[in-house]
Formats: sequence, structure tokens, C-alpha cells
Amino acid sequence: MLGAAAPFLRPQRGAWPEPPAGGRPPGERCARAVAAGAARARSSAAAPEERRRRVAPLAAAAPPAEAGEEPLLRGIFEISKRSCDVVLSARRLRWSPILPESPTGDSSVVLQAQEEIIEMKDVFSVKLKRRRFVGQKKGGTLLGITIFKCLNKEENKLTDCAIHLNNLSEDHCHSWFTHLKEILNGFQNRPKSLKVFVNPSSHKREATHVYYEQVAPLFKLADIKTDVTVTEYEGHALSVLKECELQAFDGVVCVGGDGSVSEVAHGLLLKAQIDAGKDTDYIPTPVKAPVPLGVIPAGTANILAHTLYGIKHAVTATLHIVMGHIQPVDVCTFSTPSKLLRFGFSAMFGFGARTLALAEKHRWMPSNQRKDFAFIKTLADLKPEECELSFLPLQIPQEDCHENDRKKKEKIKKKGSKDQWHKIQGHFLNVSIMAIPCLCSMAPRGLAPNTRLNNGSMALIVVQNTSRTEFIKHLKRYASIKNQFNFPFVETYTVQEVKVQPRLKSGFDAKENTYLNAASAEGNYPWNIDGDLMKEASEVHVRVHPQLINLYGVNTDDLECSQATCNCI
Repeated sequence: MLGAAAPFLRPQRGAWPEPPAGGRPPGERCARAVAAGAARARSSAAAPEERRRRVAPLAAAAPPAEAGEEPLLRGIFEISKRSCDVVLSARRLRWSPILPESPTGDSSVVLQAQEEIIEMKDVFSVKLKRRRFVGQKKGGTLLGITIFKCLNKEENKLTDCAIHLNNLSEDHCHSWFTHLKEILNGFQNRPKSLKVFVNPSSHKREATHVYYEQVAPLFKLADIKTDVTVTEYEGHALSVLKECELQAFDGVVCVGGDGSVSEVAHGLLLKAQIDAGKDTDYIPTPVKAPVPLGVIPAGTANILAHTLYGIKHAVTATLHIVMGHIQPVDVCTFSTPSKLLRFGFSAMFGFGARTLALAEKHRWMPSNQRKDFAFIKTLADLKPEECELSFLPLQIPQEDCHENDRKKKEKIKKKGSKDQWHKIQGHFLNVSIMAIPCLCSMAPRGLAPNTRLNNGSMALIVVQNTSRTEFIKHLKRYASIKNQFNFPFVETYTVQEVKVQPRLKSGFDAKENTYLNAASAEGNYPWNIDGDLMKEASEVHVRVHPQLINLYGVNTDDLECSQATCNCI
């Protein structure tokens, strides 16, 4: 019977007994047991390594990494309720679920882990994820990291999505957060500070709501500082830009319609000329705008936004700005012999300008009704403008024959510009001068589909006098996929300079529209420049200046074909 006093008897050491006849000695049996134990130990030690090879293919031997693919960090996070092996490099964030061993223990069965990849160029923000109580603004329990990514959707739309990397370790998360922020800060074109203009009167007075509900939250998420000016009158943005220190900002953003965007673009370029010490009355070679311009569509037609993004979508426009997608764009100068009128992207003289002039006379009407009324009324009173057009065709040198090109250019310079000018005189229903394609919902292919954002040329589209029926057929073509210029009365030219000289009429019909009579009697003719109405009596000289401004957006050639149609005509 065992008790507290009972001593624990240890086995005494002694010599091994003699082995039985024909048996193995105990020492040999012990040696074999030790060898077997060592083999099991080696097998057990090799099992995790074998499991890692099966679970995490990233650890397997791989060819040398490309530039930017060298792993910076590797760790374990919970993503979508699964433990994942996560690897960060300068270009990508990769992860794959950590899978268990084969249930049968068969090492020949390799479980494939599906790897997911995020390109770091698509990430625009990273935040530490914390659990906080109601009303708590700082601190809280750390849950992990949240990465915000720009995602491409259908019909050229962009949206944001969040990926949650859960891990409760403070040191682990802070290390990853620091590395992720360093990578994002390395993207040079992404703005950190923006000057924002909001036109509260554009379209259905929705610009303020669009900015504070859709745009501002994304700017805040991307850690972009903003200085917001809500414009109070026409020309307010222009006056602010003339006094603005643009060096303090990485870009300028306009929330509004085409008229608002045109005013801000003009102010931005005019400020650049003032800072460069140029004479603002005559600018043959203007300097480039110092910062990019972002366009948030909140108007009616939103031609520039459609041309840059392929769609009217405030979130898409905002994400192009946040991601720093820069697109150089050609700009025109509109001037008289004595002064600069403005910078702009497109202009119409004739029908397009008369329609805008009549719409401006009826500002008291709702926006859509006003534009429809002006369109129908101007179409009913369709009359041509008598004028003389002079234009300088674009000289396009062939890249393949450099020597011949130099000789041709030298000959052209020796001849001078007078021999290159072409003249057209007559009665025209409409004259369009456009440096960009001018896409919109009413013209999915663009008002000038043969030009591009930055090819250094303008499209001159001349519609000669014809019947109202034929002119309507021409207008309808803009809303379809057919060629709107395939009419005998429509002529198109690719030019670098245009001069438009209206001819004053000697008499008037008493039944003509009074506002047109008044304008002509004063010697002023309406111009539609980027949706803004201007009246000018003398000759207007239009020049194109290649890539004079950078806009936030992409090249329209890279966008999907728009499916928009229009049945308003």
C-alpha cells in the first residue's frame, strides 16, 4: 500500500543481462529504437515545411522578381473570414487563403490556393480600422487595415470598393500601414490639395448637393485638402482665379455645367499668362496652365465631362481626379484684331449660337424647357448667316521621311503663311470650330468625331444654306451611328487657324426675331463658346494651341463605345 512515507523506489543501475541464444542484444534494440525516433522527428519537422509548400505557393522557389515585385512585407491577415498569407510589393498586394493539409495525410495531394491580386496603382487610400463607441472620435480597438480601391465597372463607370485586412496586432498593422502609405505617396500625379469651385445655379441647382454628397467624401477619404468657393455671380470664379496663388494647390476642380467649366478654364489659363508677364490683349503663344483642371458634371449637356470620361457620372469624375489620371488637351484662343476674347475648347456661329442666345433670353423658364423651346423656335425661324471664312489647313508631316519633312517645312516657311490660307464666302446655317470631339448624350460619336483631345488641330464644320428638312436630317444624324457629314451641303476641314468675318445685312424683315434684329443692328453677332454666350461684331480669329492644359481624365479612344441615344429631334 502506497503512502506518504513510502519511498519511491528507483530502478538500480546494473549490467545488461546476457542475451538469450539467437536473440539480439538489448543495446542493438535500443539503437534501433533511437534511430526510429529520430526518423519520426525528422518526418515531423519536415511536415510543416511540406505543408507550407502545399498551402502557400508564394513560398516556393520562383524566378527572380521583376522591378517592383520584390516582397516588402509578408504576414497573415483575415480577409473575408479566411486566414490569408499576404505579400506586399511596390507594385502589387497579393494574398491566398491558408489551406489545411490533405485530410488523408497524402503528401502527393496538393491543395491549390486561389491567389488574389490588387495592383497598387488602383489603390487610392488606406486606413486603420478601429471599433469605436457611439460618439467616440479618437482611439478605439484596432481591428486591422482597410484598403480602398478604384474599380472599373460597365459603361466607363468607376466606383470605389473596400478590402478589409483584419489583424489585432498594433505593431503588425502599423508596420503595414506605414509601408502602404509610402507606396501611395509615391504616385506623383495624385493631388494632395485642390481649389474647388461650385456653381450652385447650374442645371437643376444640384451642383452643391453633388459636391457635398458624392465628391467631398471621396476627397476626404483620399486625404485631399480642399479650398471651396461657391460662386455667387457670373465671372466670380474668374475674379477669384486672377488673385489666387495657384502654387498652393495641385489642381483646380469645377463642379457645374459647360459654362462654369469654360469660365474656370479661361481663368486658369489667363492667370498663367498674367504670372508669365504676357500681354493679355494679344497672346500668339500662350504658356501652359500650371495645374490640371478637374471637371465634375452637374450641368445639362456636360460636353467636356462626356469627352473626358465617356459618361456623366460624378463619382467617376471624382475618382479620375483622385487617381491623378492626367490628359493633355488642346485649347483655342478666340480673339479680335484688338483683344483676346477668351480661351475655349469649341465654338459655334449661326444656328448653335442663335439657339443659345434665345435660351439666355428665357432664363425664367426651367432649364430643359428653355433649351427645347429655344431649339424649336430657332429651327422654325431658320436663317443663314452671310460671312467669309478664312482658314489655314493643318500641315501634317509624315514621320517616316524625316529629311523630306525638314525640306517641306523649310519651303513652307519661305513661302510664308499667306499662300496657305483658304477662303469660303457665302450663306451658312452653322459654323462649328472644335478642338475636342465634344461627346454628349445627344451626340454619342461627338459633334466633331474626326478630331481628338490633343492632336494639335481643330475641326471646321461648315453647313451651307439648305432647306429646313435637309438641315433636320443632318441634325438627326448626330444622334445615330451614321455619318452626320455625309450631305452635299456639309463641308469639313482639319485646320489650325480660322477667321470668321460676318457681313452686316443692309435691311431687316419686320417679322424676324427681335433679339436677332437688335443684335445685328448693334453690329454684334452671337457666339456659343463652350456653352457661354458672347457677342462680337468684328472678325474673330481662332487659333489652336496643342496641349495647353492638363485635364483630369482619360483619352476617349481608350473608352468603351457609348450606348447613349437621343430621340429629341
